[in-house]
Amino acid sequence: MSVQSERGVVRRAAAAFSPYAAQVAVVVALILATAGLGVVNPILIRTIFDSALFPESGAPDIGLLWTIAGVMVGVTIFSGILGIFQTYLTNIVGQRVMRDLRDRLYSHMQRLSLGFFTGTRTGEIQSRIANDVGGIQTVVTSTLSSVLSNTVIFISTLAAMAVMSWQLTAVSVVAIPFFMFLSKYVGERRRRVTAEAQEAAAEVTAITQETLSVSGIMLAKLFGRQNQEIERFHNENERMAMLAVRRQMTGQLFFTTVQIFFSLAPVVIYVMAGYLLTGRFSYSVTAGTIVAFTTLQFRLYFPIGNLMEVSVELRSSLALFERIFGYLDIEPEIEDRPGAEAVDPRDVRGRVSFESVRLSYSARNGGQRDENGSRRWALDDVSFQIEPGQLAAFVGPSGAGKTTISYLIPRLYDPTDGAVRIDGTDVRDFKLESLAGIVGYVTQDSYLFNATLRSNLLYAKPDATQEQIEAAAKAAFIHDWIAGLPDGYDTVVGERGYRLSGGERQRLSIARVILHDPRILILDEATSALDTVSERQVQTALEPLMAGQTTIAIAHRLSTIMSADVVFVIDQGRIVEGGAHSDLLARRGLYAQLYDEQFDSGRVESRCEDGIVYTNGRVVSHEDAAAIPAAG
Repeated sequence: MSVQSERGVVRRAAAAFSPYAAQVAVVVALILATAGLGVVNPILIRTIFDSALFPESGAPDIGLLWTIAGVMVGVTIFSGILGIFQTYLTNIVGQRVMRDLRDRLYSHMQRLSLGFFTGTRTGEIQSRIANDVGGIQTVVTSTLSSVLSNTVIFISTLAAMAVMSWQLTAVSVVAIPFFMFLSKYVGERRRRVTAEAQEAAAEVTAITQETLSVSGIMLAKLFGRQNQEIERFHNENERMAMLAVRRQMTGQLFFTTVQIFFSLAPVVIYVMAGYLLTGRFSYSVTAGTIVAFTTLQFRLYFPIGNLMEVSVELRSSLALFERIFGYLDIEPEIEDRPGAEAVDPRDVRGRVSFESVRLSYSARNGGQRDENGSRRWALDDVSFQIEPGQLAAFVGPSGAGKTTISYLIPRLYDPTDGAVRIDGTDVRDFKLESLAGIVGYVTQDSYLFNATLRSNLLYAKPDATQEQIEAAAKAAFIHDWIAGLPDGYDTVVGERGYRLSGGERQRLSIARVILHDPRILILDEATSALDTVSERQVQTALEPLMAGQTTIAIAHRLSTIMSADVVFVIDQGRIVEGGAHSDLLARRGLYAQLYDEQFDSGRVESRCEDGIVYTNGRVVSHEDAAAIPAAG
């Protein structure tokens, strides 16, 4: 790290304390008071020896002795009380600074675009919030007070020593600059090791998060890779442990040398005092001065040692602050534009249009390039319009860009070129909070929190009443099932909802969106992972949700989009066909090819159960089923 960047990190770390300037000022006052009082007793020791125990009159002055002893006891008790308040207030300020850093980091993460999270492991993010912020606890809770108090102690003690004997003081401090220089070198080495150790800790956190989740455990068990994962975790855990040892041992020889020097320094003073007391020199000292001086000398070396250790810890903590500020410095790509408007979703009709939209996921880094150096577009010149209340279906091969189109409407990404509009207004001119109220999204793998059914439903509308919750559940055809559970709506769904079946999870997510009541509904492979019965239940649940709303359905299964008002066929990021289902079949283009592959050259699976015709898992009328073209 350069000196300039190091100073920048230090300034930013110090700025974290600015909201608590008043408390810091009180801490400073307490430190000055305790540090100043700390010099009193060593000075009084000389008075005890020279005036109370061994006065020139010969007889000890007991009265003076008791007076000085009483003062020393009072000073010690008072300093201890001040120290308690100082420690309490210091920890309060430090913990609040850490709380603020965690809040800032988490809030900033919430503002980052989806692209950041698709390229960063969850465990790495968790490590920044937990391990890195936790690693600076000592620095933010005690370093400020430690540096200030030790500095005050050092200066006041040095002044007292110089008053007693500047000659002995010069001998005492001659090696200190050398040690301070070495502490900077040791601190830099500790910083590098700390950075490596935090990276190893992040790797362990990432492995734990990935492999001990429900999905990770299932994958390891199904492929018999438990021993492989155990070995991988062991190797990273061993690396983290060894780096932790290196971090602790870095500089231990240096600190041991310093402690040895500080321990032997009084011996040098005693020897010098012996020569001075022989009378061979013009300068002499009293016994009280020697005792007081060596007491002060210990008081001088103690803060020096602490300051050296703090210097090393500060430098190692710079690595943690760098990692924290590194995330805070990532610019959110999706933010409210200046002047963006808040819109009531009830005032939105739901017309969706794309105008010459292009998107490159890596545009900010120059974009992905093909072998000829041309930019690769995830979407390339996409234009279409969906009228309010229409059901629009997007079909195409895997990776064609269907889901990418759906991501642009709620601004999970912004287009590189062109515009996405709702009712003629660029989505970037809506406040993000308003846009979230306008658009509802049901994915193939709906995410549920490890909480109750009620809590998962309330995520869409925190102020919803129980009646509204039940109405949404009934509309999604899941209320009766919930009511039959022992704990009803208070049933905990488990990690990612794994205690529920796929159909139950999907119907619960549909109930959540119904409660959200969006004007534009996006269905991204909402039924493709379900069995026929579950798919039928989910499609039935979707019917009331789609009624009267603009609906965009994305599917590999053509059975889910037979009744669409308009079908758009996507291939390699472009719309290659558009129109009604029957018209697209008649063109014999890509849509007809996909249709033939899905339905075995047009032979549609139809069956009748209880008077209802099911065509490829979808509820249709007898007339609808008959209208679907047969083979040939």
